[in-house]
Amino acid sequence: MRLQKYLAHAGVASRRTSEELILNGRVKVNGEVVTELGYKVDPLKDKVYFDDKKLKLVREYTYVMINKPIGIVSTAKDEKNRKTVVDLVPNDERIYPIGRLDIDTTGLLILTNDGELANKLMHPRKEIDKVYIATVEGTPSKSGLDKLRNGITIDGYKLSKSEIKILKSYESDSIVRVTIHEGRNRQVKKMFERIGNPVKKLKRISFGPIELANLEIGAYRYLTNEEIKELKSI
Repeated sequence: MRLQKYLAHAGVASRRTSEELILNGRVKVNGEVVTELGYKVDPLKDKVYFDDKKLKLVREYTYVMINKPIGIVSTAKDEKNRKTVVDLVPNDERIYPIGRLDIDTTGLLILTNDGELANKLMHPRKEIDKVYIATVEGTPSKSGLDKLRNGITIDGYKLSKSEIKILKSYESDSIVRVTIHEGRNRQVKKMFERIGNPVKKLKRISFGPIELANLEIGAYRYLTNEEIKELKSI
C-alpha cells in the first residue's frame, strides 16, 4: 500500500493532503522519515507515524456535517492555534474536512475519516455541485452574469459554467444563489470581484446531494446511511 493511501485510510487526511504531509517530512515509517510519495508500506508489518504518533488503519468510518461559523478554520489542525472545524465535533475519531471554506464563509462542510471517499469527492473531474447563497455589492449586470454563467478564466484556469440566480435586489446589495462545479480557492468571491460586485457574505447550503437545511450555525450531525450511500454513488 502506498504511504499516502495508508495515511488516508488511517484518517489523517485525504490522499492529496497526505502527500503534502509526506513531502513536509511529518511522516515516519519504522522510525525513519520518509518523503517519497511512492513509498510502499506493509500494513501488517510496518509501523507508520504522523507527527511522532503511531497510526492504525480505520476499520469503521465516521461521516459528519457541520454548519461552519465565521472565524473557524477548515482544517484539522491550525498552526496559529485557531479554533478549527474539528473542534466543533466532540468525537474521539480522527476526522478532517472534505475541502475547505474560507474563515469568513459559513455553511455546510462534511468531515470524515474515510480517505478514499474524501479523495474521490475532491477530485476536479467529479465536478460536484456546490450551492452558495451570496450577498454581493450592488446588482450584477446581465452581461456580468452571462460571463460567469459561461465560465470565466481565473488565475489561469477556465472555470466550468455556473448557475446563478438573483434572489433579491436592494438599494446597495443583492442576494444571489450560485451553483459551481469545482471548488477552487475563493472561487465565488473571485468570480464576483471580476464583474465588479464583491461578495459581502457567503454561505454554502449544499454539497452534492447533502443539504444544510435547518442545521443551526455551529451545530453538527452525523450523516444518515442514505446520505452516505448517495455520496459514495457520485
